[in-house]
Amino acid sequence: MALVVICGQPCSGKSTAAKCLAEALNDSECKQTVRIIDEGSFHLDRNQSYANMPAEKNLRGVLRSEVDRSVSKDNIIIVDSLNNIKGYRYELWCLARAAGIRYCVVYCDVEDMQCRKWNEERREKGEAAYNDVIFEDLVRRFENPDRRNRWDSPLFELRPQIDGVEKSCIAITDSVSYLTKKVDSKSRDVKVLQPTIATQNTRFSDANSLYEMDKATQEVINVIVEAQSQAIGGPLASISIDQGLPSIDISRPVGLPELRRLRRTFIKLTGQTSLSGRPPPSDADSAKRMFVDYLNRELGTI
Repeated sequence: MALVVICGQPCSGKSTAAKCLAEALNDSECKQTVRIIDEGSFHLDRNQSYANMPAEKNLRGVLRSEVDRSVSKDNIIIVDSLNNIKGYRYELWCLARAAGIRYCVVYCDVEDMQCRKWNEERREKGEAAYNDVIFEDLVRRFENPDRRNRWDSPLFELRPQIDGVEKSCIAITDSVSYLTKKVDSKSRDVKVLQPTIATQNTRFSDANSLYEMDKATQEVINVIVEAQSQAIGGPLASISIDQGLPSIDISRPVGLPELRRLRRTFIKLTGQTSLSGRPPPSDADSAKRMFVDYLNRELGTI
């Protein structure tokens, strides 16, 4: 029925807001199941998950895949995470649109200094806290939501530093009203997203296919780049990707820009093919095999 994205700086009260919203929804006349998806659901350590860009990308992929599996017209999903990148919030919005459900963003607006204080208090109490380097990096990279963007709208703003976080907060009550209000022909203030051909094209039959495809093709690219680097400009008879998979025979140096272009084209073509033919691969080995075959064809070696 709905997807709610909680966003805010680290240690800004997001988890408290998510719990209050879930409780308020359960106390209302809402008949849908309310579920919170967060890092804790997967026993992920916050410092390890944001230690570097690959780890952070993996975290977002795990959460996105779980959201994709869970969204439906029979439940309300609350995503409790930083959700600090506007491009990632757009991806979540696309999942809601593909599912044909409501969508909103709840923003915990807290000053950086107060977030630092709360993070330090957690550390002193022995609770889960960010180390200083990761905390400052996340604060620096946070992209504030803007209600003018469709993926940040409607936007409900909480101010935990000033008002605290309670079920009676205006932002909580307003969001509950928005999520539970009955929609009819006269409703103008509640928007149920409608799936389009564009969103249906990117929504694979298996919820995890897109993530597996992206990860597998990137691994192939990394192996090719590393092999060419070790060859130091010399000829490469073949590049072995993995045991049981075909090798890639490259007769000329292939730069990273060209490899990236081929990868983007392959992913796009695979998504389009899935509409009328067989579904795209949902496991890494199948995705790698298809991508290797595609590269060999495009590079003219088979």
